[in-house]
Amino acid sequence: MPVPVEIRASKAERTLTVTFDDGARFVLPAEYLRVESPSAEVQGHAPDQKVLVWGRRHVGILKVEPVGNYAVRIVFDDLHDTGIYSWDYLYRLGREYETRWTRYLEELAARGLSREPRKVVKAKDAER
Repeated sequence: MPVPVEIRASKAERTLTVTFDDGARFVLPAEYLRVESPSAEVQGHAPDQKVLVWGRRHVGILKVEPVGNYAVRIVFDDLHDTGIYSWDYLYRLGREYETRWTRYLEELAARGLSREPRKVVKAKDAER
């Protein structure tokens, strides 16, 4: 399995760029990484338990922390930080981006959900 030789987070672009030792290079949007988080909170404990995460269009990456020599933990600005992204998983996310992202957008549409965050309505605005 390929191993990353460089991992670079861009807060401004809200991306994580991962370059592997086989020459593959993937620029992964933070939103994509967040909705595909390998955490049990998102993936569940079985394939049929996966949670559809929505409303994260503007999510960013606060930091990327090494986990041993096999993975990173990504801390997102929505404070999600429980996913451990192994080298294998990052590689798969890069290779399968188009398929996974298309499926995600189709699922959102089928459930009437949006990539946009939910608007917070203040009590005094709700009375109008």
